[in-house]
Amino acid sequence: MTGAQHAFPRLNFACELDTQQLESVFATGAIDSLRETNAAVTLSLTDFSPERANVVRRLNQSGIPVTAWMALPKEQGYYLNAGNAREASARFTAFEKWTAVNDLRWAGVGLDIEPTVQDFELLLQGHWLRFAGAIARRCFDAGRVQRARNAYRTLIKRMQTDGYRVDTYQFPFLADARKVHSELLERLFGIVDVRGDREVFMTYSSFNHAVDSALVWEYAPEAQLVAVGSTAGDPKPGGKFIPMNWDEFTHDAIVAGHFFPVVGVYSLEGCIRQGFLPRLKTIDWSQTVTVPASSLQKVLGLRARIQSILWTASRLPYIAGVLILLDVWLIRRRRGRFGP
Repeated sequence: MTGAQHAFPRLNFACELDTQQLESVFATGAIDSLRETNAAVTLSLTDFSPERANVVRRLNQSGIPVTAWMALPKEQGYYLNAGNAREASARFTAFEKWTAVNDLRWAGVGLDIEPTVQDFELLLQGHWLRFAGAIARRCFDAGRVQRARNAYRTLIKRMQTDGYRVDTYQFPFLADARKVHSELLERLFGIVDVRGDREVFMTYSSFNHAVDSALVWEYAPEAQLVAVGSTAGDPKPGGKFIPMNWDEFTHDAIVAGHFFPVVGVYSLEGCIRQGFLPRLKTIDWSQTVTVPASSLQKVLGLRARIQSILWTASRLPYIAGVLILLDVWLIRRRRGRFGP
């Protein structure tokens, strides 16, 4: 399948460097490269320090739009999810005070909705039993999903009332859960199905390089924006998370640009590390790109399996109930026919 983009999309680079690294990066010409390519930045607010405020102020002065990526301290989960809605609200209050004190300007606010960083660490370290225990506790809390949705809807409304555009960053598989009317992903992993002004699907083909740009092509029609990536990771052969190379990055970005005037990129630091920023001006956005049919089939098959699992697992109690009733009916029927 092919697609061609004839307009120059704005690239919005996500950045989650700590403050010391952030100051160093933006002191080495990154701002000039971003300005020359009309790019934007989504900045993770891991702290509300004067030094981080100075970086935002420099971006403001250079005319580079900056989105505030609401991030929590690591001990509170870092990413926003069903378990830390109260902390997210308090974080936004602190953000507004910090913004006012430092006279900062924002293009919007971003909510990165993912499982807690502790969940990811359990999986990466192979603590499957502890992870399973955490999932089991969530599943038995019947009201957790709705409480989380209500809390984040309230927070998003508050942000919008205060004048901010709100972006929500979601795993693309949430689209599959919606298709089969399943809350299972929310129950198991604590993600929250809420939307702000723009929903951004994180279509990171670096997690499976074999799918090429098919992940972007398949999920983009169901999103308002997509983010491509990841350009960060372990570049060593055999590493767990090998970052996208230049060809993969440009291919995904061009396909995403077929659908949207803005394309998210994760991450700025990965692009800088690989020397992508000076090369951005060389991208031919008008070129035709091809998404291999084999890659599309892989993604379509993946989506079909995900939807089937979600549909079945979400309805297991009902299926079990029907089977039990059927069993009881058969037993009673036999007794009626053959006597007690």
